Amino acid sequence: MTGKRPDIDIERKRLLRRALRLEWLTVSWNAVEGVIAVVAAAAAGSVALLGFGIDSFVEAASGAVILWRIWAERRATDAARIARVDDIARRGVAASLWLLALYVAADAIMALIAGERPSASAVGVALLVASLVVMKWLANTKRAVARALHSHSMEADAAQTDFCWKLSVVALIGLVANALLGWWWADPLAALGLAALIATEARRTWKLEAACCG
Repeated sequence: MTGKRPDIDIERKRLLRRALRLEWLTVSWNAVEGVIAVVAAAAAGSVALLGFGIDSFVEAASGAVILWRIWAERRATDAARIARVDDIARRGVAASLWLLALYVAADAIMALIAGERPSASAVGVALLVASLVVMKWLANTKRAVARALHSHSMEADAAQTDFCWKLSVVALIGLVANALLGWWWADPLAALGLAALIATEARRTWKLEAACCG
């Protein structure tokens, strides 16, 4: 007798449906978050908040890559094909991490050179606090589903969501430190360190072996 047990197939389909819901939430949240952050950044003149907003669009693109991977598995019956699709999707997530690292580094350097100090932004602070809660929950939940599915691409996407959470911390500290202490340089220096971490994660993600989706 060959083939998977019916209960295993049912469980995997349930996990795939949950993964789809998580990725739709990721894409939707980050799209709305990005728009609010960019508008608030323009009003306050905040480079850090602008960087955070653009990062939200990169995160939304990463979620779209994983949506493509999940749809491909739901249509496919060949495990080897699913593994190839997962590998392509994983590399797409890695590429978006590289893009994010380059942008954060460039944004931080420009902020240091310009020495621009953002105005206080109540909307920006509220958005960043909300992002801290949502991103941490999303990252942990996506990581659990990714491990159950044996999907490297979704694990990489969970890692990128973690980095989005860290960027929320960096942006929030930068806005608060500048507003309360006048430390305008705190945000870009922290962002440079974070860019190095993101680049390291992008390199690790690119070198991961293709997931086995048996």
